[in-house]
Amino acid sequence: MVSSIPGGEFLNSSLNLISQNLLIPVIVILLIFMLYATIIIGELIYEYINRKKIPVSHIEKLIHDISLADNEKHVKDSISASFIPNTQKNDLIQLVSANDLSKASSEALARKLIENEENSIDKILEKTDIMARIGPTLGLMGTLIPMGPGLAALGNGDVNTLAQSIIVAFDTTVVGVASGAVGYFVSKVRKRWYDEYLSNLDVLSDAVLDFLKSNKKT
Repeated sequence: MVSSIPGGEFLNSSLNLISQNLLIPVIVILLIFMLYATIIIGELIYEYINRKKIPVSHIEKLIHDISLADNEKHVKDSISASFIPNTQKNDLIQLVSANDLSKASSEALARKLIENEENSIDKILEKTDIMARIGPTLGLMGTLIPMGPGLAALGNGDVNTLAQSIIVAFDTTVVGVASGAVGYFVSKVRKRWYDEYLSNLDVLSDAVLDFLKSNKKT
């Protein structure tokens, strides 16, 4: 046992002090996670209601319109009149406007625009990803930390302290698992939406690049 080692009692008391002092921060963070989980559920519902579901047929038509356009203005008009999200319209119009660039530079610009969208999406997803991973871990910490004093109190016949410790342990477990589940669910749903978004942007960027390439030849 650690206590049988010289200085072991000091190590035990230090570990106990550290673990017990972690309980309040763990509970505070779990409460913040649950508050944020409630907010992001509302945000997800709002995003679902206002989300533009773009059928493949519309993307196909837009690709044809871009490919068969006579000039840059027709391409911009086709993009502006489409039902794709405004952020995609802005990126594609910016790419069309770069018709004075070389092929390599146009492709580099297209990659950069897509990377910017990916970075924006990653920033949105990382919040719920962190909650999905950290929530259950904090719940486990909130379960184990109060059990030490609770079991020690049981050894002294203090059942009330044990009962209070068990209540805290169960509550933190439930909150931690619940917040983690919400974070995981929201991340999965949003990732599916954003993968479709990036896929559409990727194919439309290729169509614009093909137009710029053929326009330079003529």
